[in-house]
Amino acid sequence: MAPHTEQLTRPAVQLRSLTRSFDERVVLDGIDLDIPAGQFVALLGHSGSGKSTLLRAVAGLDHEVTGWGSPLLEQGRELGGGQLTAPDRVSVVFQDSRLLPWRRVLANVLLGLDGSQAEQKGRDALAEVGLRGRERAWPSELSGGEQQRAALARSLVREPELLLADEPFGALDALTRIKMHNLLRELWERHRPSVLLVTHDVDEAIVLADRVLVLDRGRIGLDLTIDRPHPRTYRDPLLGEYRERLLAALGVTEDH
Repeated sequence: MAPHTEQLTRPAVQLRSLTRSFDERVVLDGIDLDIPAGQFVALLGHSGSGKSTLLRAVAGLDHEVTGWGSPLLEQGRELGGGQLTAPDRVSVVFQDSRLLPWRRVLANVLLGLDGSQAEQKGRDALAEVGLRGRERAWPSELSGGEQQRAALARSLVREPELLLADEPFGALDALTRIKMHNLLRELWERHRPSVLLVTHDVDEAIVLADRVLVLDRGRIGLDLTIDRPHPRTYRDPLLGEYRERLLAALGVTEDH
């Protein structure tokens, strides 16, 4: 199910000349990127390529990037036009669930929220991710997959315009990952936030996203639209061409 045309006319994320360095090592090198509202984007790249750095910048967690609300500087020379803009309502899901062990599941989902409707919204979000009836469970009583479901519920209850996911399924077993892929895609189709998913898994990117970016030496090396209907499966032979293009962009070749 493709994003509605009218949703894609308004960019959710705009990056212009975004740069980030660590000890003189340039990790993000003047990135320009637009993510339309309601689009599901996956970001691939080798370890250390800057995927999580880019995600943290978009989340507003890293104000050392040039372009975040200030003019860009390069070797003492001011460059005009640098910017990073994102929606006001942004949620982040990490590889570990980051549930507070001393709070029950519902309390974790509602962390930082208040108001008369908050508790019901939290219960509804837990039901959406398949955790109805687990509101009073402790995080330690949940499986790894259930903990990530709770983390998704915590993100959903905030009604994000942009969902940022930093390898949220990397620590899960293969069968649980497939179930979580289906859940994430269903939730996206129901709520239609923009999604930026960081992953090392080429197949995960192809199955989930409608657009896949490859980060290479601090720049977007490939911007690929996955023009196949959903639901997709790993076994779909028509996805082979996309896989080959993405692996080539990552410098990997498959033996036949």
